[in-house]
Amino acid sequence: MSQSAHTRPPLPPFTKESANAKVKAAQRLWNTRDPARVAQAYTPNSIWRNRDLFLKGTDAIVEFLTKKWRKETKYKLRKELFAWTDNKIAVQFWYEFFDEQEQSWIRCYGLEDWTFDPDGLMRKRQMSGNNVRITEQERWYKDGATDDDVDAISISEEHW
Repeated sequence: MSQSAHTRPPLPPFTKESANAKVKAAQRLWNTRDPARVAQAYTPNSIWRNRDLFLKGTDAIVEFLTKKWRKETKYKLRKELFAWTDNKIAVQFWYEFFDEQEQSWIRCYGLEDWTFDPDGLMRKRQMSGNNVRITEQERWYKDGATDDDVDAISISEEHW
């Protein structure tokens, strides 16, 4: 298959290496906090479950992410490959943000289930996550943290 402007490598079928590359590409993309750029990684009719919200299509994705990042400032995300098959990837993630409404720091821990079309665009995303309030001192990702800094934090027994 030749790659067109509408492909998003790596493409299925995934290997461990290509699935991991897809996860890290998603991490970098989400850390831009640019809803329009993020939505380009999804099919036009992509379906999402984000906690208790159900969305369909890139317009809904852009609207959701715009509202999300207006409320969740100083957002920084880490994604890790959990499992994969030919066209599916499971991810564990954690991210931190400052909740502008509640004026508090929050870390979210969760899992995602992704399904891709042959062009490497995500056609389904299901997310389950739990928020935990943290103090300024408990933050892992300080202001100005890069994706390299994000990748340096791994959930281990010292974090429990």
